[in-house]
Amino acid sequence: MDASADAPAAPVLDPGLSAADVAERVAAGRTNAHTADTSRSVWNIVRANVFTLFNGIVFACFFVLFLLGRWQDALFGIAAFANSIIGCVQEFRAKAALDRLALLNAPRARVRREGDEAEIAPEDVVIDDILVLRAGDQVPADADVIESRGLQIDESMLTGESDAVDKQPGDEALSGSIVVAGEGAARATRVGADSYANRFAGEAKRFSLVASEVRNSVNRVLKWMSWIIGPVGLLVCNAQMMVFGGWDEAFESGDWVQAIVNSIAAITAMIPLGLVLMTSIAFAVAAAKLASKQVLVNELPAVEGLARVDVICLDKTGTLTAGEIAFDALQPLGDAVLGQKAVLGWFGAAPDANATARCLREPFPVTEPLTAGAYIPFSSARKWSAVSFAAGPAGAWVLGAPEMVFGDAATDRSAELGRVVSELASTGRRTLVLAHAHEPITPADVADERLPAGLAAVAVVTFQEQVRPDAAQTLEYFAAQGVGVRVISGDNPRTVAAIARSVGVDVAEGFDARRLPDDDDELGEVLEHNLVFGRVTPEQKKRMVIALQQRGHTVAMTGDGVNDALAIKTADLGIAMNSGAAATKAVARIVLLDGRFSHLPEVVAEGRQVIANIERVSMLFFTKTAYATGLAVLFGLLVLPFPFLPRQLSITDGLTIGIPAFFLALLPNTQRYVPGFLRRSLSFAIPAGAIIAISLTLYSLAATAIGIGQPELRTGSTIILAIVGIWVLTVLSRPITRLKGIIIGAMFIGLVGVFTIPFLTEFFQLVDPGEEAAWLIVVVTALTIGAIEIVRFFHRRYVAKALAAV
Repeated sequence: MDASADAPAAPVLDPGLSAADVAERVAAGRTNAHTADTSRSVWNIVRANVFTLFNGIVFACFFVLFLLGRWQDALFGIAAFANSIIGCVQEFRAKAALDRLALLNAPRARVRREGDEAEIAPEDVVIDDILVLRAGDQVPADADVIESRGLQIDESMLTGESDAVDKQPGDEALSGSIVVAGEGAARATRVGADSYANRFAGEAKRFSLVASEVRNSVNRVLKWMSWIIGPVGLLVCNAQMMVFGGWDEAFESGDWVQAIVNSIAAITAMIPLGLVLMTSIAFAVAAAKLASKQVLVNELPAVEGLARVDVICLDKTGTLTAGEIAFDALQPLGDAVLGQKAVLGWFGAAPDANATARCLREPFPVTEPLTAGAYIPFSSARKWSAVSFAAGPAGAWVLGAPEMVFGDAATDRSAELGRVVSELASTGRRTLVLAHAHEPITPADVADERLPAGLAAVAVVTFQEQVRPDAAQTLEYFAAQGVGVRVISGDNPRTVAAIARSVGVDVAEGFDARRLPDDDDELGEVLEHNLVFGRVTPEQKKRMVIALQQRGHTVAMTGDGVNDALAIKTADLGIAMNSGAAATKAVARIVLLDGRFSHLPEVVAEGRQVIANIERVSMLFFTKTAYATGLAVLFGLLVLPFPFLPRQLSITDGLTIGIPAFFLALLPNTQRYVPGFLRRSLSFAIPAGAIIAISLTLYSLAATAIGIGQPELRTGSTIILAIVGIWVLTVLSRPITRLKGIIIGAMFIGLVGVFTIPFLTEFFQLVDPGEEAAWLIVVVTALTIGAIEIVRFFHRRYVAKALAAV
């Protein structure tokens, strides 16, 4: 009889697709080629920031003055250009980061076609291709495993699971995951845009601006003003034409030019142009300060974000911990067995040692190399490996998970092994047991991958994740600030809970995310009553963020893995570690360049300074918008010549609002964030603006009645507005510190210079108003200042009451 007849038959390998099969699939478009849509087109960005109704009005006014040869009155256009440029630059930066986002970067894919292996570009893979997978390969498309010889795949960047996963025939291999051990083959089931990695990246690439109350509030006011300006502008223009004798008379005499200039002065004064620019400058300066502290701000308004956050979701690995495990301790059991430290050194130095075993290399260095006589390599399915040596420590040695080596005995607290393992595991440590049998491993043991007989536990080896030294202090800060914390991880809930306890989170045990409800309302309820979650998938992380947002929370999300990217993208503020995946950093609003969690309080402080200072500054700009709108309406209805040239309004804008606002926006301010920024600002700006508008209208009526000329009237109006503007600045700057006093004093000196230096008085067309007008100016100014003090008194009481209610 032929002896070969008893030999096992060689496995029949799937030969893969034929050339005709490949051609058919290519023709049908069922390939792995995928051109991701860019996050947002250049044209869309330019259109959103340049071609707006607001800019259309401003630029139209700007160009009309240029065509009329009145460039001196067109200075306001500079702020509008600056606003558009800053907006475009911010969004171009965000677009560039999103366009670089890629999870699938395999240089070559290995396939089997017509029985032969070939290396092809990943985009040339077609549906049903047989992918040949070896250690170090990145899986190019979603596939079902059909062959496995110790195949292990690391999916941690996609799913959050920290351990490599054994893959057997029938299991799924996700695109973007990495083969870390063994080899095998898999049949492509989803390619191109349908693959997991590309779907994931596509969702992460969806463009969105960070939520910003400051920006949203300013944009809301701009939107209101954009629609108000049209009818008010027509009213003013008609009134100015009537002042010069009507439309026909104005065009015949040439006075229509001055009527148009007066109308443009009224229209442009209504728009808080400088506030947008000042807000951008405040954000940019804060971002620059944070950059010096190793905090990269990808989108400027994100500086404000963390000051508004009331719940922060933390990924454990890479955020609370350094993302690495380290050897912790060796706990001997029973009688010592000679050579156990040498055996641990061998396991740590083995060529196929996994990340946990490699931690043994430093504490147990190999002094005398050992040669394995029989070896059963580690498998994540059975969670142990075994070895017998040709020379050296006798018997069989096993290193693995206690419950997989000794079963129920590993959790039985009545036995020494169970008691030690249970106590150590409850602290969050990862435990392995070193076991010994007197007899070496047999060939049958190796063939069947079974444990040797007669095993006894020799020692328990513990490992611990390295907790970031600044994590506890930072969480304590957030607790003191009333910010809730949710720890979310793909790891075991018990381990996550132990890590959370070690950094000060008061939690007994973690919630297993496999038990999370599908209903969003129920999910939100679970999140309100639990702090720590384990076994969380990337999709669940995103759902958890959304559920918290639906319950009225402003949510921040930190993380470093691709599995965190969707949640970071969805959160109100996404924060990534610089050591994290490129995809995660691309969608994050803030990146901690040195990975120090302790920088977050500094970000909070900068955000608070920005919000508090912009609120103060916005009252200046909104007051101007209010009185400009009031003037336009009153002078339009009363058919009075507008009391300012555009260049004269530039004086009051620059010296009472623009320049001082720049300094006020950058001063230290630790005021805690309270929602309602716009309402508080307008509650002062509208009544104060109304008073100023009424005062200037009464001054114009009185000056006209006593026969004061138009140049003198304009000069008097400019003086009143300048002095009242300085007083509004003073009122809003209280308490007056030395620095604020210097700023206010410098602005007053600047105004005196404008009204006394001949070159400036000529440029701004300022003249001596005369004695009668001077007395009228004094009376109107004094009454206006008194009325503004009354408004501020009641405004402070209103704000205090609103803050107390919050």
